[in-house]
Amino acid sequence: MTRKDLAREVANSIGLSQALVREITDGVLDAICNSLVRGERVELRNFGVFTTRAMRERVVQNPKTKEKIRIPAATVVRFKPGKELKRKAA
Repeated sequence: MTRKDLAREVANSIGLSQALVREITDGVLDAICNSLVRGERVELRNFGVFTTRAMRERVVQNPKTKEKIRIPAATVVRFKPGKELKRKAA
């Protein structure tokens, strides 16, 4: 599902214009991104929790060629689904 699809589905379910819902959706997603960039935890009750985690630099090996590859340190986003989402997705 894309942002456009999400906005269309929400607009149809609550009866607002698609353009307005797209602006609201973009604002919510931007706020989530900005919070994660600042290193904050984003908790959406009954949906899940977004967090960031620092990954250290590491060396891995290509199993086919046995070549060693260095993967640089990075910050990654993690998502842990909430109980309600787990229940509905199962």
